Formats: sequence, C-alpha cells, structure tokens
Amino acid sequence: MATFLDRIIEEVDQGLKVLSGAVSPKRDLDFHGSDENLSDEQKKLSAKLMRVNHTGEVCAQALYLGQSTVEKNLEIRSELTQSADEELDHLVWTQRRIGELGGRTSLLNPLFYVGSFAIGVMAGLTGTQRSLGFLQETERQVEAHLTGHLDRVSVEDERTRTMIAQMRDEERSHAKRAEHLGAEPLPKPVRSMMRLMSKVMTQATFRI
Repeated sequence: MATFLDRIIEEVDQGLKVLSGAVSPKRDLDFHGSDENLSDEQKKLSAKLMRVNHTGEVCAQALYLGQSTVEKNLEIRSELTQSADEELDHLVWTQRRIGELGGRTSLLNPLFYVGSFAIGVMAGLTGTQRSLGFLQETERQVEAHLTGHLDRVSVEDERTRTMIAQMRDEERSHAKRAEHLGAEPLPKPVRSMMRLMSKVMTQATFRI
C-alpha cells in the first residue's frame, strides 16, 4: 500500500511530466477540419485562446492531484484520478492544437501549477464534501469560460471549435460527478473570489 510520501513523490513526478509536456493522451480523438482557409489573425487568436485553455488544464492537473494527495476516502480519490486522466487528455489536445496554430504555451505555467496544487491540498483538507464543492464550482466556471471561447473563435476554425466543445461537455460531466458524490455548495464570496482569480489567470496567460 502506497504511503503518503509515496504519493507525494508520484505527484511531483507527474507535475514534472505535465510541465515538460512529456505526457500522452489516453484518447486520441480526431478533430476534423482544415486550417488552410484561416487568416493569420484567426490563427493568432485561436492560438492565444488555446494557450489559456492549456494553462487551465495545467491548473486542473495540479488541483486534482493536490486534492487526491490528502483525500482519505479511496472511492473519492479514485474519482479524482479518473477526472484527472480525462483532463490530461485535454492538456495534450490543447498543446497539440497550439503547435498546429504556430503558437506557444504560457511561460507562467510552472507558477500556476504550484499555486493550484497548493490550493488543491488546502481544499482537500477542508473535508471531502467541501473539497468536492470546490471541484464542482471550478468545473462550472471552466464550462462557462469555454462557452465564452466558442463565441470568440472563428466559425471557420472547425478544429479548435470541436475541441473546445468536447472539453466543455466533459467539464460539465465532471461537475455533475462531483455533485453526485455529495459536493457541498461553496459560499457566494468564495465563488466570487474563484472567478476573480480565474480572470487574472486568463488575462495573464492570454498575453504571456
């Protein structure tokens, strides 16, 4: 049986893989569409938006891993791991799409990863139901965030739009999964603070 120290070592190793891009998806979906008719400006905007989404997936990995590190309920830990695996697919998809569009990932990813892991640990230490509530609210806000991106991406950029839509559907299912497991709704001030922090992250990574 793995000890707490073993789990910490595993999470550090996984963190290094996430930040270095040395990860592989479990699902290699075929996102149809061609970039031939996209203008340079359309590609540039899509690349920046996908950079924001990629950083969001970096943060998601850190949050899930932080929560699972301190979660004592084995069933809940397994659910967190399953969601993290799906988010890992999102991470790889967005990274590949950024490359296709000629963009780059954010230079701030290491900073956001460390911060998100710490937040995940703190959320996990508040208790299972509150931790699940934090997860549920995070996924709801990410779903809304992705919907906003669909409004901005060119209708001609079919590949990016299909990817974002797939990710949004899965974020919604993660929120529902947390609710099913007994998530405790977060107080309004906490939800507002989370939205503010998300806004800071998205604006910073859009540019850097």
